[in-house]
Amino acid sequence: MTEKLFQPFTAGAIEMQNRIVMAPLTRNRADDETDEVGEMHVEYYRQRASAGLIITEATQISPRGKGYIQTPGIYTEAQAAAWKQVTDAVHAEGGRIVVQLWHVGRISHVSIQPEGLPPVAPSALAAGVKTFTHKGFEETSMPLALTLDQIAETIEDYRRAAKLAMEAGFDGVEVHGANGYLLDQFLKTGANTRTDDYGGPVENRARLLMEVLEAVTDEIGGDRTGLRLSPFSPANGIDDADPMGTFRYVVPGLNRFGLAYLHMVEGATGGSRELAEGQSIAELRGLFQGAYMANNGYDREMAVEAVESGRADLVAFGRPFIANPDLVARLKAGAALNEIDRDTMYGGGAKGYTDYPALDAA
Repeated sequence: MTEKLFQPFTAGAIEMQNRIVMAPLTRNRADDETDEVGEMHVEYYRQRASAGLIITEATQISPRGKGYIQTPGIYTEAQAAAWKQVTDAVHAEGGRIVVQLWHVGRISHVSIQPEGLPPVAPSALAAGVKTFTHKGFEETSMPLALTLDQIAETIEDYRRAAKLAMEAGFDGVEVHGANGYLLDQFLKTGANTRTDDYGGPVENRARLLMEVLEAVTDEIGGDRTGLRLSPFSPANGIDDADPMGTFRYVVPGLNRFGLAYLHMVEGATGGSRELAEGQSIAELRGLFQGAYMANNGYDREMAVEAVESGRADLVAFGRPFIANPDLVARLKAGAALNEIDRDTMYGGGAKGYTDYPALDAA
């Protein structure tokens, strides 16, 4: 009998051929000037279309939302038209694909920002981490606190990006609320010291996330909208005084949007799954009424168990998809996985991007 992991599943309005998801993976190969994807991206995503769902690499909603060189955008008609080549290719292979909507907030550098301006964030607090610039990895720049007018503009940027995503033929969008980027910065006390309606108590810190979801779901429907959260991850220098308290408020608040799924980083992003005392993914998962997507360090055995037990509806795999375009077939067969070439993960050309062999070619 085929394990549940390899059986079809529907999340919201998105019908998938299996429950294996390709997680968003930043690869820094978009056009340096226009933030557009190209022919290489078409082939890369087409090769991986056997995933039940592909979540694209994080894609900025505006020039101010950009934090690394050569990351793609979804804020112009030309960018949407370029993405349409990707979605057409994935759909031709029977796959499903959503775009991850991204604003990096303070995880940026003046050399990447329009007119060399400082990045924006909830508060003028430096992240103290590095970002990828034309000079390599450089310390992130000190940000400016967003004004109320700029917050309103940012919400509209998310709405417009969601609209463009549907024009580009995506099956939906995933709002990136994780890993120390803008929405996570607002949620967590370590990055948000505001004293207005967007700071202080959790109701205020969660306001921007809720207003973004309101705008996006109003534009394209909750059943085509996913959300990624990382309650306990220290990624990009983020911390919170009471993460369980914060997310005990946030997660049930999502139910009114009728989201397609909640995508949760379980533990430290790309790191340990161990949680501190009193922290519980299971408790938070129980507060969400829709499809639940688990992520962080899953292998075949863990993924099969999570889905069979009902602990997760979907399991997202990140790095294994880089080196294994046919990861689904390999997992199904219990076959060995290709080794990842770490030197070609960020930036470059086809090498280490579209040249990993499939099982039948290996």
